[in-house]
Amino acid sequence: EEFLAGRSHECDYPPTVQNLPACSEPKFNIHGTSREIDERVKNVVRESLSVYRVDVERLKQLRPDVIVTQDHCEVCAVSLKDVERATCDWLGAKVKIVALRPNALEDVFSGIQEVALALGAPEKGEALIANCRQRMAAVAAKASRQPDHPSVACIEWIDPLMAAGNWVPELVHMLGAKDLLGKPGDHSPWMTWEQLRDADPDFIVVMPCGWDIKRSRPEMKILTQKPGWQSLKAVRQGRVYLTDGNQYFNRPGPRLVESLEILAEIFYPKFFQPGHEHSGWKIYDIKPITG
Repeated sequence: EEFLAGRSHECDYPPTVQNLPACSEPKFNIHGTSREIDERVKNVVRESLSVYRVDVERLKQLRPDVIVTQDHCEVCAVSLKDVERATCDWLGAKVKIVALRPNALEDVFSGIQEVALALGAPEKGEALIANCRQRMAAVAAKASRQPDHPSVACIEWIDPLMAAGNWVPELVHMLGAKDLLGKPGDHSPWMTWEQLRDADPDFIVVMPCGWDIKRSRPEMKILTQKPGWQSLKAVRQGRVYLTDGNQYFNRPGPRLVESLEILAEIFYPKFFQPGHEHSGWKIYDIKPITG
């Protein structure tokens, strides 16, 4: 952390990095309902514009040796195109751009190693990856010994509905559970309410991209008012959960280990201690809150 010169507007972990200057900002109003945000983003993209703005002058002042960006999703975060456009007129030969493309879990590990190599610390990348693999393997092994393995629907956006893809179905599968709507390594797919209703999973885990539990909760009324919501198996059995997608599931990095632990705590509460309850996940109180 002591070598960091700047960050994106979305970088907030560990909390101390927020003391660094932000080098980007969104071009749309990030406040509002999930439907409003979706429409704003689509309007920007429809005009063939980038969703984010890179602060060129600030980058020039910081003169970084390495810039880490991503080439996975132009909506999720500042993309390679954004960075190249901002730096093309002044980028020196000594500045290295590391563009990550994490479509699946193995890509996340490859990206960690790529960053470590760019920073001249390959052994630290290898050690971090080994630690992540070891922790995940231990959780998966414990989950494999459980007698029952549930079906799951992971929701990455509420309105319009989107299922979680990429590495999330892999995490679900590592726990012996079945992801009914997402496919490992594929981008998160849009879906209809009828698809979710017909899938009728044992668990519904809500993890909106970029949102925490507090932000997601008010949006749940969009789902709870759908015809047939009360008849869903997960609803009848009290197995609807809100998670902090922003800090865990949406970010392809070391905290995916904690994301796996969160799912294990949700699926198998009798066998995994609730170490992330309240901070990483909360059961959704299906009964309306009054007063």
